[in-house]
Amino acid sequence: MGRSRRTIPEELLLLALDPATGTTAQPQSLDLGLAGAQLVELALAGRIAPDGDRIAVVVPRPTGDPTLDSALELLRRRGAPVRAVHWIGGPRLGLRQTYLSHLERCGMVHAVAGQMCGVLPTTRYQATDTAISREIKARLDSAIRTGVPPDPRTAALAALAHAVGLGKHLYPGNEGRSSRSRLRDLIRHDPMGGLVAHAVMDVQNGVGAQPRRSAAAGGRPSGRAPEPGRVPMQPHRGSMARAVAH
Repeated sequence: MGRSRRTIPEELLLLALDPATGTTAQPQSLDLGLAGAQLVELALAGRIAPDGDRIAVVVPRPTGDPTLDSALELLRRRGAPVRAVHWIGGPRLGLRQTYLSHLERCGMVHAVAGQMCGVLPTTRYQATDTAISREIKARLDSAIRTGVPPDPRTAALAALAHAVGLGKHLYPGNEGRSSRSRLRDLIRHDPMGGLVAHAVMDVQNGVGAQPRRSAAAGGRPSGRAPEPGRVPMQPHRGSMARAVAH
């Protein structure tokens, strides 16, 4: 996989970074979203495919991206298709930090050391080129405002942004209400993105026992959609050796 294109996990993380504070919006749900974004990226690379509400490896060949290939290998070792909600809800220790460190190595963010309460060391991340984040958001804005079906990458990114609760971060206040609603509606434009986004919301809401047939088919779920951006009490999946952008 060439590095000329940013991956969906990278773009999701850049969207979540607050340029003023260097912290990430919705940190706990963002961890789930990054795991889901890896699935979408692997699907776009032709390595995995949806199988009902499950994820099946169809081409185990590495992509050349170490983080994605690690996820692909874990999926391959399962031997049988795994439910998206179980995969996303599994432990992904340090995944957010892995991507922050990767973005730093690529020169897209830089680390700023600090202290919490004057004692605990912290690290915040500032974008080195805010034009990149503006370009990513502009793609979402265009899809929202024009009503033209977006490309699969943008549709999947929009679905994940909604699922992790970034709508209020990207389109705040009452004036952003209609944009948040349209962001949610973009889920229907990409079957894999829709499957993964609904799985992310299901994990947040403690739903995992019943298959989500409509999401797997790329349609809207029956009944009321789960509330995005809310994570119930569960073992912390993004704990790190030091406090990082959160």
